[in-house]
This record gives sequence, C-alpha cells and structure tokens, in this order.
Amino acid sequence: MTEPKNLNFAEAIQQGLHQALSLSDDVFVFGQIVDNISGVFHTTTGLSDEFTNDRVFDTPVAESAMTGVALGAALVGMRPVLIHQRLDFMLYSMDQIVNWGALWRYKSGGKSGVPFTIRAVVGKGWGQGPQHSKSLQSWFAHVPGLKVAMPSTPYDAKGLLMSSIFGEDPTIIIEGRPLFTMSGIVPQEPYRVPFGKGVIRRSGKDVTVVALGYMVPLAMKSADILAEQGIYAEVIDPRTVAPLDEEIILQSVRKTGRLVIVDPAWKSFGVSAEIGAMVSEQAYSSLKGPIQRVAFPDGHAPTSVALEQLYYPDENHITKAVLASLQPEG
Repeated sequence: MTEPKNLNFAEAIQQGLHQALSLSDDVFVFGQIVDNISGVFHTTTGLSDEFTNDRVFDTPVAESAMTGVALGAALVGMRPVLIHQRLDFMLYSMDQIVNWGALWRYKSGGKSGVPFTIRAVVGKGWGQGPQHSKSLQSWFAHVPGLKVAMPSTPYDAKGLLMSSIFGEDPTIIIEGRPLFTMSGIVPQEPYRVPFGKGVIRRSGKDVTVVALGYMVPLAMKSADILAEQGIYAEVIDPRTVAPLDEEIILQSVRKTGRLVIVDPAWKSFGVSAEIGAMVSEQAYSSLKGPIQRVAFPDGHAPTSVALEQLYYPDENHITKAVLASLQPEG
C-alpha cells in the first residue's frame, strides 16, 4: 500500500478523476476548458494527454446540451462527469436535471438509473459578482432523486467524487472555490466516502456548530477562538446535504444543548432552515438556547472585492452566533 500524501483540494480531485478513468472505460470527463493546461482550477490538468480527447474533452458554452449529453450517456451505461465552472449557469440545464435525471429511477420502478456526476464550482473570490457566485444546494437537495455533496477537505473531495462516479444516481458535487488550495492527507489508492455519513471535525461540549462546504474551515477557526474563552464547540461536517446525516447532528445537539448552523448560501429557505427545523422537531427538549444561523444576506453578492469582504461571513460572524446561542431563551 502506498503511503498517503499531502495534496491540496484540486490535486485530490484530479487524482480521483485519473483513477476513475483508469478503473473504467465507461467514465469520461467533459466541460468547458477541461483539456486546457489550467484544467478547471488544475483539477483536470493532464488528463486529456493521457486519456485522449475521446474521454476528456472541451465543450461549447451550451450548458443545456452538455447536461443532455450526460443524461443520454448515463442511460446507455456510461458514467459521465460533467464540470460546470459556474454553478449559476447550471440553471440552463434544470429541465434535464430535475425533470429527467432526478426522477428516472422512480419512473422506471427502480429498474434503471442515470449515474452521472456534475461538479459545480462556486464561492467568493476575485469579485465574482451576482452571476458567478450563487450556491444553490438547497434547490437541488429539495428534489427527490438527486444526491448533493459539499466536501470540505481534500480527502472528502476525492472520496465523494469516487462514490458519485461509481454510484447509481445523478449527483451534484458543490466545490467551494476557497478550498482549492487547502491541503490535507489523501490515500493514494482509490477509496470512497459514503453519502449520508457526516463527521465530527472537532469534539466539544458547549455548542454544536454544523458547517457546510467551505465554511467548515471557518468554523474550525471560530472553535479555536472560542476555546481561548473557555467555550468548546463541537464542529459537525455533514459532507452531504442529500442525503443528510441527521443522527450525527441530533446526537451532538442532545449533548451540547445548543446549535449554530453555518451555510454558504442565502439564509432564507435554505439548508440552515431545514436543519434547524429538523432539530426543533426531534430534539427540542434538549435545546438550552435559541438556534442561530450564519449565512449570506438575502441579497445578491457584490462585484466589488471590498464590498465582497463585507458580504461574506467569516469566523468572527460564527463566533458571534455561538455567543448568542449561549444566551438562555426568554
């Protein structure tokens, strides 16, 4: 067995794609500039050289057509990986994703599926503005039949990708742009991270902090700040939104009695609201204080880099929410 290596998020994804392409001739990777030397933030760099443009290839700016190709290929037994560099523009392909891919297994009585993977990149940086920064995990998680993952570490980025490619359902993996340069230990062999199985990133006794995607590192920074004040936060990373590991959240809340949810998306009608409702329904008697949420303002992201810094929450916002959760109700 090869020793694990320290890889950044992008390198882990590239390695996962390389191994998936090597393991099965049914796997192919496509999307805008995937065969370019920059390789979608270096996650596909070099793949077309080894596997040729028959299996790793560039596409036109035609999101609807691209998703139709993924759907049709999956129906005949292929395992396509479609890369959308901007999650926002996946909206052009909502018909294929929601009206066809998500319900194909249901319509066939479980006899057939469409195992395609969509990698969707999102997040702050470089003044992306309102048309290049929407994180719509709650939209897709709302649709039965779709799986939605939000990895926060290089280990999970590779493992969830492998689970998705070799799974049997249409899956959307939302990759936070701020994570691409972050590093972590990654096994060199192929492996899978199961969907619906969250992880405790940090143990604590005073408050549960559930963080998604690229907010997890910020939650860990907040936990460090809080520890200096004698407050010990338990940081939960669900890893996948659909399915959601409810039990790991409930067990933590029943222990700590307090909950803060950190979701990189608009606050209203989002995943944070769903998790808060779930805890209120199933663990209300354990709560010692009000549930707090940290999310984006209900407005569009600014293009100005300076204004962007004010728009997006950081570890200080999480710390403030934790302190608010410690206040008794009433």
